[in-house]
Amino acid sequence: MKSGVLDKFWDHLPVTSATPKVSLGEGDTPLVKSRKLSEIIGCEDLYFKLEGCNPTGSFKDRGMVLAIAKAIEEGGRTIACASTGNTSASAAAYGAYCGLPTTVFVPRGYVAQGKLAQAIAYGARIMLIKGNFDDALSLVREITHKHPVILVNSLNPYRIHGQKTAAFEIIQELGGAPDYLFLPVGNAGNITAYWLGFNEALQKRWAQNRPKMMGFQAEGAAPIVRGAPVEKPETIASAIRVGNPASWASALKARDESQGLIDMVSDQEIMEAYEMMASSEGIFCEPASATSIAGLLKLSGDGLNLTNKKVVCVITGSGLKDPELARKIDTVMEEYPADLAAIERALKVT
Repeated sequence: MKSGVLDKFWDHLPVTSATPKVSLGEGDTPLVKSRKLSEIIGCEDLYFKLEGCNPTGSFKDRGMVLAIAKAIEEGGRTIACASTGNTSASAAAYGAYCGLPTTVFVPRGYVAQGKLAQAIAYGARIMLIKGNFDDALSLVREITHKHPVILVNSLNPYRIHGQKTAAFEIIQELGGAPDYLFLPVGNAGNITAYWLGFNEALQKRWAQNRPKMMGFQAEGAAPIVRGAPVEKPETIASAIRVGNPASWASALKARDESQGLIDMVSDQEIMEAYEMMASSEGIFCEPASATSIAGLLKLSGDGLNLTNKKVVCVITGSGLKDPELARKIDTVMEEYPADLAAIERALKVT
């Protein structure tokens, strides 16, 4: 049985006989059919692609495994990335697995603690930058250009090729491409990768169509929607808190060629979708992932008719990446004595 992105999709990736076939078990993430949200929006064929089931809890592992494998093939001895959290965790994990020292540049105060904890545990060197993600990315690009350090951000083309395999998996599960794909947009590498994957699948005749790409940014970090970089991006969805996406042009290409859109949603809409996914669908996702759900709800409320359409929402990362956010959900915790009768009275059972 084939295991891992490189093994499963070897013939469809830019690899050679010298590329090491490394893996932490990434890929083959579940495609789960909706039970509740489908009723709300009137779409019987609504699915969630659970990328939080990858080894480090996010979709980043798909591209990182290929980037690391190619780095080893090319004689690389150290890697670096800028990150709002997920990329740093993934790079640190695969760097540790392959024995490559890893340096991550993260904007100080703008990274979820769950993600930073991963990078720490994997043994990465963490450089806290007094600035935002765009400042960190600018620095790591300069460092990797001037010195023998390999950049593993999504500017690395191998990252995009690894991430496109999620599109292949969706087609395999559904027996063809969906009509719509909803996903969050931050640095815009993922929407770029999915569009590449669906295009290649069409060329290979694995599918007869390509989906409309429906990307969503947070209102406080929506440079593509606003048409200009955002100097100080702000949103509860830290994974997409990006003011000047590196893959901006390719995101626009995906939007336009697919006749889709890139829109924005508020932090309140993201939080409502975040809570709904957990309480109604049993899926605990990080806030950036909930952006795609918030976008779906917004368009459905504005009249988008999804009857008889196949729709997939990409759930990019696990809610365990940012567990502190869950504490903002209003809930009641009651204390009871360790007494069966008291518990029975509270539950109104006898």
